[in-house]
Amino acid sequence: MAPFFIKSIQFIFFSALFSFHFLMAQEKSQSNILISNVEIFDGIHEDTFYGNIWIQGNKIKQISNSDIEIPAEVEVQRIEGKGMFLMPGLIDAHYHAMFATLPQVALLTSDIGFVNLAAGKNATEMLQRGFTSIRDLGGPVFGLKRAIDSGIITGPRIFPSGAFLSQTGGHGDFRLPYEVPADASKGLSYSERINAAAIADGPDEVLKRTREQLMLGASQIKLMAGGGVSSVYDPLDVSQYTVEEFKAAVEAAENWGTYVTVHAYTPRAIQNAIQGGVKCIDHGQLIDEETAQLMAEKGIWWSLQPFIEEPGAVNTTLSPESRAKQLEMYQGTDLAFALAKKYNIKTAWGTDVLFDARKAMKQGNELVKMKRWYSNFEILKMATSVNGELLGLSGKRNPYSGKLGVIQEDALADMIMIKGNLIEELELINNPSENILLVIKDGQIFKNTLK
Repeated sequence: MAPFFIKSIQFIFFSALFSFHFLMAQEKSQSNILISNVEIFDGIHEDTFYGNIWIQGNKIKQISNSDIEIPAEVEVQRIEGKGMFLMPGLIDAHYHAMFATLPQVALLTSDIGFVNLAAGKNATEMLQRGFTSIRDLGGPVFGLKRAIDSGIITGPRIFPSGAFLSQTGGHGDFRLPYEVPADASKGLSYSERINAAAIADGPDEVLKRTREQLMLGASQIKLMAGGGVSSVYDPLDVSQYTVEEFKAAVEAAENWGTYVTVHAYTPRAIQNAIQGGVKCIDHGQLIDEETAQLMAEKGIWWSLQPFIEEPGAVNTTLSPESRAKQLEMYQGTDLAFALAKKYNIKTAWGTDVLFDARKAMKQGNELVKMKRWYSNFEILKMATSVNGELLGLSGKRNPYSGKLGVIQEDALADMIMIKGNLIEELELINNPSENILLVIKDGQIFKNTLK
């Protein structure tokens, strides 16, 4: 009787969930928005053009440089762009929605409900800053994603990794020393219980933990392949996981049609991960030329962040030990970007904001910092169509059906309107409250300050 009851409850739950999303989709399919007289950056080409856009449901139905005729019987919301700059919504390819704004100690000790509320507030603000999608690379984000997708709160699309996988003593091991040696009879640590991290040693355990995150809805898998700045036990030079352990995660992910990315800084960590079959390297600031060549030859994605010391910046979130590791890592950033450009490696952009609400509010500033290595156009292309291509690497595990990061017919209707041309003046993105006039995600208007 009990198994039948459980199956009945599951059927009712999933039927209700399906019905809710079906009704939401039906409602959106009936909406029409016509944006007229805008300067359009399509996310791909440097040359902009003036035109009009018809959004039907959650996709772009028509783009034209002449008037768009909509049938008289179709109810449409009209937006006069007045020549303003329209572009795809911004995409952050390395984010931690649950870890961005609260201090690390609060994240490891607070009730998860409080953490979710803080993350929800930041997600709402992020959408207002023009970021319509993020690739979330570690944290208990599935509930936040569901709340956004269901319309309970507003926020960007989330491509979730779920818990990042870490070896014992690795970058994702948040346990205290008294919890070692591990004792299975005492249960999981707090970070494991809330699905922030999963400690996995050996191919079999890595395989199991990878499958768990896929079961929960991960669009890609994240492993810690080397030492990190904010972690307690591992110097930057430490390589983590063996090639066989990487292969276990990669096989499980590929069986589900998706991929593995890794946190790694050093040549050894990167090379081991590539040998294990991973498709993307996040960070890589301490790379050498030989490893960069290998990435280019293998077609590996490189998700880079503009980690540099900012004039006048005072870091109060790190211990002295972590601060020393941070400064060591910063020294490799210029070379990393130079090698990415030299070998034409597929390079994505992300912020990796952690434990700092003030920095999270200045997400656009991380784009402006990219001017050190790229032109304004190259930066905007990276934060739209290039990052959108990386999101597409999730294949059928992509939680959103449609193309992102571009303004093209039949692409998903995620776009922002700016008071000024970002290709000419990227710094406008530093003041989103004044300069971002319109935010549309999934065909719905979330901000409109046009007069």
